[in-house]
Amino acid sequence: MTEISLDTKGQNRLNILVRWAAEVARTGRQVPDHGDLELIAHTKVVAVDGGGAGIVQQWEPAISWMFKQAAFGVADPYLFLPEDLLSPTAPSGQRPDIAPEGAPAAAPASRIPKWEVSALEQVRGAIGRYIKPLQDLKARDANEGDTRLIVTDLLCEGLDYDKFRDLTTEYMVKQDFADYGVRIDKQMVAFIEVKRISQKLNERHLRQVQMYAVNEGIEWMILTNGAVWQAYHLTGGLPVVVNMAFEIDLLGPATLEEKAEMMFLLHREALKRRRIDESWKHRAATEPKALLDVILSETILDQIRKEVKRRTGTTTTPEAVSEVIRAEIVDPKLLAKLFKP
Repeated sequence: MTEISLDTKGQNRLNILVRWAAEVARTGRQVPDHGDLELIAHTKVVAVDGGGAGIVQQWEPAISWMFKQAAFGVADPYLFLPEDLLSPTAPSGQRPDIAPEGAPAAAPASRIPKWEVSALEQVRGAIGRYIKPLQDLKARDANEGDTRLIVTDLLCEGLDYDKFRDLTTEYMVKQDFADYGVRIDKQMVAFIEVKRISQKLNERHLRQVQMYAVNEGIEWMILTNGAVWQAYHLTGGLPVVVNMAFEIDLLGPATLEEKAEMMFLLHREALKRRRIDESWKHRAATEPKALLDVILSETILDQIRKEVKRRTGTTTTPEAVSEVIRAEIVDPKLLAKLFKP
């Protein structure tokens, strides 16, 4: 068999699959062998030839789901598999609700919804078509008005918004104007702020669209210069909390599939079904400040103390462990953010 060379992302996919397979094997279920998992991690295509094809086919929904979660930054997606993906689907040609004689019944087959497949294809196709126009726009340093034209086309052709029904340009917010207000089923759900394609998006631009969102009680804010798209979630309160859900550069080095996976979250149907919420919640929960708060919690410090004792025989205290983490492991700037008054 030809040796497969995996890049960093491919190795990450393989690590996820190997850990998942080990967990499933403990339940007595059959899983793809290591060679098939390696090929799937390399190609991102959940299908193989040969004797393992049937097993891979049965686990295709679960593996595809894990790959999507990994693309969103989820570290161990197999730990969060939906219940209907914990068991293999029925082989092709066999009714999923009837197991072979003597075998346990299989879980009902799980399939990607048709709307999601259609939306992904629409997004993927639009990105492919607009790469060259975006490159041309950037090469001539097009102004904001020209950038807005191509953004409108991407919103309509790629993300399925109707320019008359769903998009309101120059939406007035307290004597100022947001570039776009986005409506779904007549309900305002997001503001979009557009900058010229050569303009690097920054905090000042975010504060501008954040002001619109706060005044109108809107959760979602999108910044774009046509090439780079940033999506932010706003949680109301005093003070308001803003979390980035994702950022993608359509002219960057990511693959077309990776770009489509991210932009899919802004598709009209995905936004309507709040798919983007999963992404921002995970990002907010796993940002360095949030994780450090967990690590320095009394429960985790006590567990670390016990593990130190188990491994080395040395007795220590949670306070001593905390001091070492704060003084010698963690970036002082992050500590300052976590414990600022």
